Amino acid sequence: MMNSNVAEILKSGTVLQEIQLKGWVRTFRSNRFIALNDGSTINNIQCVIDFENTPEETLKRITTGAAIAIKGILAESQGKGQSIEIQVSEIEILGDSNPDEYPIQPKKHSFEFLRENAHLRVRTNTFSAVMRVRSKLSFAVHKYFQDNGFNYVNTPIITGSDAEGAGEMFRVTSFEDNKAPVTDDGKIDFSKDFFGKETNLTVSGQLEAETYAMALGKVYTFGPTFRAENSNTTRHLAEFWMIEPEVAFMDLDGNMDLSEDFIKSVLNYVLEHCKDDLAFLDQRLTQEEKSKPQAERSDMGLLDKLKFVVDNNFKRVSYTEAFDILRNSKPNKKKKFQFPINEWGVDLQSEHERYLVEKYFKCPVILFDYPANIKAFYMRLNDDGKTVRAMDVLFPGIGEMVGGAQREERYDVLVEKMKAMNIDEKELWWYLDLRKFGTAVHSGFGLGFERLVQFTTGMGNIRDVIPFPRTPQNAEF
Repeated sequence: MMNSNVAEILKSGTVLQEIQLKGWVRTFRSNRFIALNDGSTINNIQCVIDFENTPEETLKRITTGAAIAIKGILAESQGKGQSIEIQVSEIEILGDSNPDEYPIQPKKHSFEFLRENAHLRVRTNTFSAVMRVRSKLSFAVHKYFQDNGFNYVNTPIITGSDAEGAGEMFRVTSFEDNKAPVTDDGKIDFSKDFFGKETNLTVSGQLEAETYAMALGKVYTFGPTFRAENSNTTRHLAEFWMIEPEVAFMDLDGNMDLSEDFIKSVLNYVLEHCKDDLAFLDQRLTQEEKSKPQAERSDMGLLDKLKFVVDNNFKRVSYTEAFDILRNSKPNKKKKFQFPINEWGVDLQSEHERYLVEKYFKCPVILFDYPANIKAFYMRLNDDGKTVRAMDVLFPGIGEMVGGAQREERYDVLVEKMKAMNIDEKELWWYLDLRKFGTAVHSGFGLGFERLVQFTTGMGNIRDVIPFPRTPQNAEF
């Protein structure tokens, strides 16, 4: 007897074999047809029971959400909608599901409602598809780097440094409520705290990854990061996962090559291995787009967007060239942009990035050589003294997907930049050491994993692509 899962059974399609299967009831109709799903695929398998010879008590317990075990024969289906089905000979109820209380009934639920039931939402088609795609994407990330000679580095979650200089960090302390010791000038005395200094949850593993790149050559991090930004938008989470490769002896051009090759590789992987889930999500997005006003609809479906990224060469454009294009664009001249483009040096917004990708170049874009005053201290200063060797990869429908840079490898220049930005040299003495002992050109980038999952699945809200979202006023589950 074959003990299998739904995905394998549907793939093999070998009829007249005996099947043993466990899963959850999606629907039960006419006291006869069970749509069974075990999470291995978005597709259900139809199980047909002989209701005349099944006890009434058992029939009553076959409800949406119930866990059951069945035995039977795989046969060609007599009805429409499926090619094969299981003719059930034995059925056992493993776990009941009270239909009056079970919230995930076979009907359309709002995403808000499903977020309130995040422990059960993965039992819906949409969320099971999203989470299988997330899993495959995660594997593809590791596969790409491992296949290309990178070493996986686990950088610390608790850190004393603020890599981004944003200051929006979660503090880590062992002090009891309202009992923190203070210094003579009334400030909290962190020397008496657990780590002997002020510590936070990390916003990035980049600085620590650089130390490993300067010994192992090619490294990457892939782990949780945290930002205490009080932002209730569809693009922000307080806890999210970051992918951060760092490579010694690689300049900005190499960094742009790596980011393009990496993105195309992982998207190709899911296009190959998540066909059913992506087809479903593509269809879901098409239906969702129909309910929007014409002006807000996307020109591309989900699969079109993925192929758009995979099949096109990324256009490389300097910030200055992009600024000129935007300043002279129709939307800017007609004051259609929410944020007008007037003076060189402004930070580009999502609307500008999307215009460059979707309307002007019609392909993914890599912008490089940004103004130094809108970028982080560790980015290499160009000879013009006003731009840095930064790069952002821009996608359709989303704007910035990747942010990276060639790092400042010159000790004196880095010290000057840190002074100008009021960054304490004593806190980052070890980071400066890398520039004193065998310094070399090196580069890397950061990619927010949830943003990549959001792009790949077509989900409109980033809270719907992580199992249990952490956002302001919400740490449920």
